[in-house]
Amino acid sequence: MGLQMFQVDAFTATPFAGNSAAVCLLQEPRPAQWMQQVAREMNLSETAFLCPRADGFALRWFTPEVEVPLCGHATLASAHVLWEAGHLSPEATASFHTQSGVLTATRQGAWISLDFPALPPVPVAAPDVLVQALRVTPVYVGENRDAGARYLVEVASEEIVRTVQPDFALLKTLPIQGAIVTSRASTPEFDCVSRYFAPRAGVNEDPVTGSAHCCLGPFWSQRLGQETLMAYQASARGGVLRVQVRGPRVLLGGQAVTVLRGELVG
Repeated sequence: MGLQMFQVDAFTATPFAGNSAAVCLLQEPRPAQWMQQVAREMNLSETAFLCPRADGFALRWFTPEVEVPLCGHATLASAHVLWEAGHLSPEATASFHTQSGVLTATRQGAWISLDFPALPPVPVAAPDVLVQALRVTPVYVGENRDAGARYLVEVASEEIVRTVQPDFALLKTLPIQGAIVTSRASTPEFDCVSRYFAPRAGVNEDPVTGSAHCCLGPFWSQRLGQETLMAYQASARGGVLRVQVRGPRVLLGGQAVTVLRGELVG
C-alpha cells in the first residue's frame, strides 16, 4: 500500500498562487536519504514528511537539495492536510515536533495560525558579495544565524523589491541559506513587502516564506511600532501573511488550498 501524498498551495486561498508544498503522511519513520529522494522527485521548494507520535506529529522539511531546520509554508500545508483529511478534529491544535522545537497550528475560521520562534536580525556591515549579488543599494543589512542563517536587506521602495534580479550564482557563494529583500509597503493594504532568495538551498526564489517572516516580523514591528502586520511576499505567485509579534514568538497567519491528492508508491 502506498503513502498518502498531497500538494497544497500555502499562504493563499487561490489555487496556483502562494507557495506549493508536498505533504507526505508516513506510517513510520523513514531514512533521511529516502526523504531527500522524494523531495527531489517532487521538485517543489519544500516537501514535508509527517509521522504520528503519541503527542502530535514528527515533522521534517526537505528542499530538492537539503533538509531545512524551519519552514513555514510546508507547516501550514501540513496542518491544512491533517484537518482536511480528518486526521485531526477541526477544533484540535496541531503539534509538530521539529528541529526548531515544538511548533503548533490552530484554525481561526478560514485562516491557520502558526506559532513560530521570533528570529530578529542583528545589524551587520553589508558584505560586498551580497550587494553585488542582489544588485541593490541597501538601507539596512541584518543577519540572523538561527534556523539556517539568512541576511535581511532593507531597500528604499516596494518597486525595488518587486524588480530586483539577483545574480544567483554569486549569491550561492555566500555561506548562508538565503537573503530577504524587503521594504515598507506602498500598496495600501500591506505594511511590508519582501522577496526571498535561497539558491544555496536549491531554491533560487522561494514564492512565499513563512520562516523569513520570523525575521521580518520583529524587524518591521520595531520599525513601524505595531505588533500586528499584514505582509506580502512579492514573488511571481505572491502570498499574504498576517504576522503578530509576541515577545520571543511570532504568529504567522495564512490560508491554504489543496490542489492535488495522490499516492506515493515508490
